[in-house]
Amino acid sequence: MATSFPGLLKPWTPRVLAMRWSRYNPYYLEPEVKREAYDKPETELSDEEREKKALKALRPIKAATSSVTSSVFHDPVVSKFINLMMKHGNKILARGIMTETLEHIKRQQVEKYHKAPEGKREEIECNPYAIFHQALDNCKPAVGLASIQKGAKYYQVPVPLKDNRRRFLAMKWMITECRDNKHRRTHIYEKLSQELMAAFVKEGNVFKRKIDMHKMAEANRAYAHYRWW
Repeated sequence: MATSFPGLLKPWTPRVLAMRWSRYNPYYLEPEVKREAYDKPETELSDEEREKKALKALRPIKAATSSVTSSVFHDPVVSKFINLMMKHGNKILARGIMTETLEHIKRQQVEKYHKAPEGKREEIECNPYAIFHQALDNCKPAVGLASIQKGAKYYQVPVPLKDNRRRFLAMKWMITECRDNKHRRTHIYEKLSQELMAAFVKEGNVFKRKIDMHKMAEANRAYAHYRWW
């Protein structure tokens, strides 16, 4: 085949190899989704950036995944929260709930801002994304409990948590609290906005759950040495 069709096997020809977990061979370039890379003038480019730009004109580029976006409103933490809140693959519904929640928080904070006196307006946070991130940070536990068996008995041993685990627990507690049956007559976006606002000022059931976990870890500190055995 190489002798009959030599033009099909040139080094620059885009092709797909039978490689595991990938449709593309190493000759394909990674996609660039940041707008700054395209809006930069030619005169401000360095020699390395000019070389990369010349390669992109000759070599094929991988297709960007559906989760990658160049929007200035994209937030990876919010996207993670939407994926965790999603049920049965209905991501449109989960994204709509998150949008309504942020909009509800914005309306409440702007209303407080206009009702507050001139001297206290600067203390009111009107950015719903900043409130969301601060609320999650306030609900992240520092330590957790792991069930470790010693002999014929199980012990609840306090262990430090990684950043991913801390973020997951904060999101999970927030979603579980909003889905509780005691809030059946409240829309989930209203309850979620209430819990986020309460956690923003270090109050509410989700923040209390974090404090309870810390107290349990403190009560079981005598078993902390079992973690290394």
